[in-house]
Amino acid sequence: MARYLVTGVAGFIASRVAELLLKDGHTVVGVDNMNDAYDVRMKQHRLEQIEGTEGFQFHQLDIGDKEAVAALADDGPYDAVINLAARAGVRASLEDPWVYVRTNMDGTLNLLELCRHHNIKKFVLASTSSIYGADAPLPTPETANSSTPLQPYAATKKGAEAMCHAYHFLYDIDVTIVRYFTVYGPAGRPDMVMFRFAKWIREGESIQLNGDGEQSRGFTYVDDVARGTILATKNLGFEIINLGGHESITINELIALLEEHIGKKGQVERYPFPKADVIASWANVEKAGKMLGWEPAISLQEGVKRVVDWYEEQRHWAQDLDLD
Repeated sequence: MARYLVTGVAGFIASRVAELLLKDGHTVVGVDNMNDAYDVRMKQHRLEQIEGTEGFQFHQLDIGDKEAVAALADDGPYDAVINLAARAGVRASLEDPWVYVRTNMDGTLNLLELCRHHNIKKFVLASTSSIYGADAPLPTPETANSSTPLQPYAATKKGAEAMCHAYHFLYDIDVTIVRYFTVYGPAGRPDMVMFRFAKWIREGESIQLNGDGEQSRGFTYVDDVARGTILATKNLGFEIINLGGHESITINELIALLEEHIGKKGQVERYPFPKADVIASWANVEKAGKMLGWEPAISLQEGVKRVVDWYEEQRHWAQDLDLD
């Protein structure tokens, strides 16, 4: 069995990665700063699902803190670092780009330094489809241009990717970068479209829709992404690999699908389309299939049903979560 350092462990994807690793008998040292980028009650809920599990250890710390990260060596040795801690969110990065630099760039550097000085040979970095910018071919391969990010969020992820390559080249750290495409599922981020729309429809509140709703996304179920992330811990040298859903739908179609499962119609209020957003996002995942043996398994129909079922089960507290 292996020992993993998983950052952002109270986050949406990382908490599921930790659960799957623990279920397979591995040891997980999880860290998270429990920030208030979105309602911290969701993070606490996820953390409660894994706290007390045999083989799990938790530290509340900020990966942007160089000394705190260096001290994590005391809990080693580690077979791999899986860096899923990030300041995420396209629009929020316009308001405070400095915190994105601290977490996404400085934090990644601190963790790479941990690997360098303590002989940790494997590093997995979570990156984003936002890195492809506005004019990516659809479905988007890893070879598409990623040098013209549209917002600080994508720019800091591009910087983190570049730093990973430098450390791979200089110190022979085996690095796999996984670029996620619009991840959703139970206990998802309350500032993301799937949770927001489900809540608004279920509670009879107006759906706040940016643009005409014809923008499209290739949604990826969280368990699929977690599986792919764990598969990315294999030794590959230096690779960038897309993890994305196989079904792309418009936001209008997503609303209709949620209405079908919830059994209620939503009332839509339209707002201008944000400049920082992209019109379409959809992954080419051929490389993930070849290198990781991975492909998405959960259909959008089934995944949306699971989101709605989870919300109904947790509605007694989830309906009160802040969405901003």
